[in-house]
Amino acid sequence: MNEVLHKSRSQRLAGKVALVSGIGSGIGQACALMFARHGAWVVGCDLDASATQATLEAARSEGLELASLHPCDLTRPAEVQRWVAYALGLHQRLDVLVNAAAAAVFKPIEALSFAEWKRTLEAELDTVFLVCQAAWPYLKQNGGSIINFASANAYGVLERSPALAHCAGKGGVLAMTRQLALEGAPYGIRANTISPGLVVTGATAPVIADPEIRALWLKKHMLGRFGQPEDVAWMAVFLASDESNWITASDFAVDGGTRAL
Repeated sequence: MNEVLHKSRSQRLAGKVALVSGIGSGIGQACALMFARHGAWVVGCDLDASATQATLEAARSEGLELASLHPCDLTRPAEVQRWVAYALGLHQRLDVLVNAAAAAVFKPIEALSFAEWKRTLEAELDTVFLVCQAAWPYLKQNGGSIINFASANAYGVLERSPALAHCAGKGGVLAMTRQLALEGAPYGIRANTISPGLVVTGATAPVIADPEIRALWLKKHMLGRFGQPEDVAWMAVFLASDESNWITASDFAVDGGTRAL
């Protein structure tokens, strides 16, 4: 991986205020740090306070400014409203939403309880809806970019991956985002999705540590490696920037070629 590239800096997002959820780890963390490197004022949140604190310390070590409200439970409407109000209190405007926070229970249908099904959809659908709804009045003032995360699992399946609830949640994100694009267009609000392939995070690393699973799933990635959070964050930077101001209602595969196989 090109560490120099990932930590490069610019003013591509200068002047933009970005709400980024799930900054404690994975894709959310990578987006928060990369947005700050490229000039955005980032206001993050996460349910895991200690993980978020580690992200803030990483930002400080690079000389980056990064604010956060944590712990913050995005399944609770009042908490979502508190996060949006916190960001407005700091910067008086909103320009970008990055809905990276998510969680899922991976079990086959016979083992998946109704409570686990609901918990997955709550974490993958309700959180996106609640954040978009809370931020909507402020995005309408100046337009903006909503970046949601679907998945390669919204299009296909991985053998030996019991992702029923996750597939449903991410398929829902795809459909929801197209509708958000339609409703937001008159106000200059763009809404797009990124569909990552398998990205190495704290959640996925233990699974792909199994040599058999790793070899099986690598066959579904044309480029011969799994993704890193920064691979996805680069696409998010583009979709947040003015470079993408004629792009909406679109989905972007950042998956090493997974969807084509």
